[in-house]
Amino acid sequence: MSTASVPLPNWITYGLLPLLNVVTAFVISGLVVWSIGENPFAALRLLIEGALGRGDAIGFTLFYTTSFIFTGLSVAVAFHSGLFNIGAEGQAYVGGLGAALVALTLDRYVPWYVTMPFAVIGAAVFGAAWAFIPAWLQAKRGSHVVITTIMFNFIAAALMVYLLVNVLIVPGKMAPETRTFLPGGQLPKMDWLMAIFGLKLGPAPFNVSFIIALVMCFVVWVLIWRTKLGYEMRTLGISRSAAVYAGIPYARTVIIAMLLSGGLAGMMALNPVMGASARLQVEFVGGAGFVGIAVSLMGRSHPLGIVFSALLFGILYQGGADLSFEMPNITREMIVVIQGLVILFAGALEYMYRPVIVRVYQRLVKG
Repeated sequence: MSTASVPLPNWITYGLLPLLNVVTAFVISGLVVWSIGENPFAALRLLIEGALGRGDAIGFTLFYTTSFIFTGLSVAVAFHSGLFNIGAEGQAYVGGLGAALVALTLDRYVPWYVTMPFAVIGAAVFGAAWAFIPAWLQAKRGSHVVITTIMFNFIAAALMVYLLVNVLIVPGKMAPETRTFLPGGQLPKMDWLMAIFGLKLGPAPFNVSFIIALVMCFVVWVLIWRTKLGYEMRTLGISRSAAVYAGIPYARTVIIAMLLSGGLAGMMALNPVMGASARLQVEFVGGAGFVGIAVSLMGRSHPLGIVFSALLFGILYQGGADLSFEMPNITREMIVVIQGLVILFAGALEYMYRPVIVRVYQRLVKG
């Protein structure tokens, strides 16, 4: 029997294997740091202190983590259906338009907690709408969703620049952005949570969208593993022919899965648009849609794994900024290299250790 088909306990599949991959990535990263004449242990200490050593640093880390949770969930939902959604970047971008339109409409009339649910719906609907055409083309015309979603990322970028420059811009201003939302259109910071642990949030934009992200993790878990639709999606992801033979409608399942995926990606916009900048700006997604692919792969497309994976990438983003400041020889490009190594071992080489683990596990079970 091939080692790929040998079942392993969840603590190995979702815990030990990802941990080994991350450790390997950091060991290789340490060798890269050592090769340029810096102490890898000192670099690791600065990385961790920069991400977790202060209240504001933790706030920034969790801010990035929130965005990565949304996009990681987006990729995971599509992946469970056998779809590789590369379009979370564009779907989040357009989702920001939905959230911003709600905030601009309601912020002067109602408090934030009334605006928030409508903004969540607006962001999800706009993100899902942007995923609909690639979903329909995949389901009805056989156009590969990877190609169409990549194309729609570029279309979304062009569309949003046009809208911000020509339609939504504040008259008389040069910056391509909307007006600043009033308090009724802003998500409050989570300084009360930091205060519980005796920490100060400071300027970090950590906000209540983090709670929304955690709620979405639970919702996705229920959807994928506790509903009929989730069972149909997982069946389709394992074998399209078996799913069709079992009577599962292929086109409907593909379209629904992509709409859910696009909606989750669109909700990512709540974090930077309503929580951080309180306005819609150009390029606010900042690559979070693409990071979501790595987050989902590393988290094994499981909501709990995605939370921990998103936290790791949040640490790399925030701690990497401090590290490059404290150690000028370690540039931002080298931080990207470290992130790339994590993606390499957690993605392309995610099963590198599996044959060895399977053999050891089988010997322990038999012995």
